[in-house]
Amino acid sequence: MNNTKKPKCALIGEDGNIFNLMGIASRTLKRNGMQEEAKEMCEKITSSGSYDQALAIISDYVEVTSREEIEEDDEEYE
Repeated sequence: MNNTKKPKCALIGEDGNIFNLMGIASRTLKRNGMQEEAKEMCEKITSSGSYDQALAIISDYVEVTSREEIEEDDEEYE
């Protein structure tokens, strides 16, 4: 991935099914105008060899965080 800033993605505390996590991360990328990165990430995940490898791919594209952390960041900017 290029040096574009990774968007924050609330994955901590979510259902750990890799397809669920991939969907959340993909939607986060798309909401941040990163459609091509979302497609690329999904292709890499579906061809990865393990759950751990798939998680590493997700973290290459988004900053994994919790919902609470994102809400705290939003409050700082209000």
